[in-house]
Amino acid sequence: MERPLRQMTLWVAAVLVVAAGALAAMPGARAQRDPRIGYVYPAGGRQGATFQVAVGGQYLDGVTNVYVSGSGVQATVVEHTKPLTQREFNLLKEKLKELQEKKLASTQDSTERGGQDGSQGSPKPAWTAEDEKMVAEIRKKLANPPNRQANPAIAETVTLQVTMAPDAEPGERELRLGTPSGLSKPLVFCVGQLPEFSEKEPKSSTTEAGMSITLPAIVNGQILPGDVDRFRFKAHKGEQLVVAASARELIPYLADAVPGWFQATLALYDANGKELAYVDDYRFHPDPVLYYEVPRDSEYVIEIRDSIYRGREDFVYRIALGELPFVTSIFPLGGQTGTQTTVEVKGWNLPGGGLTMDANDKKPGTYPLFIRKDELISNRVPFAVGTLPECLEQEPNNPQGSAQPVTPPLIVNGRIDPPGDVDVFRFEGRAGSEIVAEVYARRLDSPLDSVLKLTDAAGRQLAANDDYEDKGAGLTTHQADSRLRATLPANGTYYLYIGDAQHKGGESYAYRLRISLPQPDFELRVVPSSINARAGATVPVTVYALRKDGFSNDIAMTLKDAPRGFTLSGGRVPANQDQVRLTLKVPPMPSKEPISLSLEGRAMIQGREVVRPAVPAEDMMQAFFYRHLVPAKELKIAVIARQTPKTPATKPEARTGSNPPSAGLDSKPVKPPPTQ
Repeated sequence: MERPLRQMTLWVAAVLVVAAGALAAMPGARAQRDPRIGYVYPAGGRQGATFQVAVGGQYLDGVTNVYVSGSGVQATVVEHTKPLTQREFNLLKEKLKELQEKKLASTQDSTERGGQDGSQGSPKPAWTAEDEKMVAEIRKKLANPPNRQANPAIAETVTLQVTMAPDAEPGERELRLGTPSGLSKPLVFCVGQLPEFSEKEPKSSTTEAGMSITLPAIVNGQILPGDVDRFRFKAHKGEQLVVAASARELIPYLADAVPGWFQATLALYDANGKELAYVDDYRFHPDPVLYYEVPRDSEYVIEIRDSIYRGREDFVYRIALGELPFVTSIFPLGGQTGTQTTVEVKGWNLPGGGLTMDANDKKPGTYPLFIRKDELISNRVPFAVGTLPECLEQEPNNPQGSAQPVTPPLIVNGRIDPPGDVDVFRFEGRAGSEIVAEVYARRLDSPLDSVLKLTDAAGRQLAANDDYEDKGAGLTTHQADSRLRATLPANGTYYLYIGDAQHKGGESYAYRLRISLPQPDFELRVVPSSINARAGATVPVTVYALRKDGFSNDIAMTLKDAPRGFTLSGGRVPANQDQVRLTLKVPPMPSKEPISLSLEGRAMIQGREVVRPAVPAEDMMQAFFYRHLVPAKELKIAVIARQTPKTPATKPEARTGSNPPSAGLDSKPVKPPPTQ
């Protein structure tokens, strides 16, 4: 059986070769894979600074361009390096040996080079500056031998030169790389306001004791296996020190790591090595935040590591340290469109007074809220804007007898405070009508793990819910918000209870509780957020419909304000379906720069047309199994040049019967290998 198996192997190889050639000749065919990037280090820099950045990824040959969303950030490619294959490594070693022999021969006289018969031998070779340069380049490459343990997805490195304008808007941007094959997916890249420091590798005895920094600062680093990074700084009595780490915030999900992200921990030590504080998260956020009131003038050390000492190049972090403004909670968590809402803000190192959120010109949605202290901007927290009437919870409303009367439809803004508190709301309902109660808390950065219960006037439970999954919350891994929907059995009074599933509470345990009839609606996500296509080709895109409150109608998808030459086919999400694959046809000529596209969906809901944007997103895998739709800021498409098909030297013969085709593109028959 061995010989037929070998023939079959050669036959399969031949088919693959011929198929590859046919695909390469097809219009729009992709001969190379799309570029991928897995980390950016450092993952940001300071306004007005110029610095270098390393981007790790795969399929980055010929990388030429860098694209950063927003304005004020310019970046250029400096260098691309990739690991050697074992064959390349061996060939370079042989070449180096040849050059070394040439150099030795160039220093020998004719007698030393002569033959055994006393002849003068070969002419003396000339050793040139070009030869010397080649030796240096080969030795540099050989310094990085093939590493079979390396992660191929981040094995290549692109070095960038980044310049940030002094007035670049602080906050998160998106960074993509461009190659002849198209655009990479986006990664988070930050514009900061503070002086920046980066850890140094390999670590010396000095850095193991703690690299010295001055506050306030941002420190950048990468955690490798077993790695622990430390930073020393001086602080003064009475300072309110905030230490906030960003790790999962930079790279939300790792496909091949459990729990699916770099789980950072922070520890603060005094000058004698005594641990003063330790955190491994911030409420329900994996990224830790530490607050400490400095008791005396002294030197302190902050330490960061992975919780179980894992690590690799994409375990990237940024830590903000200093007397920095930091918002811990707001109330209420949102407001109504067309109004101004006075927001109570709690936190550390905040200026006095409240904040007014003006929603007069805002559409329904979620907006970032932050505080300015002098020139510094605090962390951003979400603020919801909705269309329903709103009211505030009024205590006491705990027992059923003192339930707060409400008239749906409305949004109730409340708090579960103190721990163990349960808020009760009373409303009148009619037989056969449906009621929907939905909590927005965890999705708005509240630590509340809500639980809902609906009863009739006699206390009989009609519906209850603890956790409801919102597929649009792509960065939430613990879906802790509640939602219930019930048909009321009779005319009368009904009671809605809300509390914390773990009986916790406090002033930060805020919520927005929607009580209304069903409000059919939908959201859209389009994947991927970076699209690559050959000029004139068609490419697939996937649209996800996130249906709400029983909405089941068709959704017509269209391009919005697209440049000429772009057309969308199959542009409809059928009724009752949650996703559809559409095809996008691109112009026949390549574009010099990526093009921004927008998609939107239209549907009839209760007799009126509703239009919703399709939010660009990436379908990310977490820990080998879970998948999340993570929103992106922009939908970008690269229209790249069509490949010129390669003409085979000889056209493959058409074959019939059982004879396998050749292993190449010529017409010679396959010669079977000899039997063993």
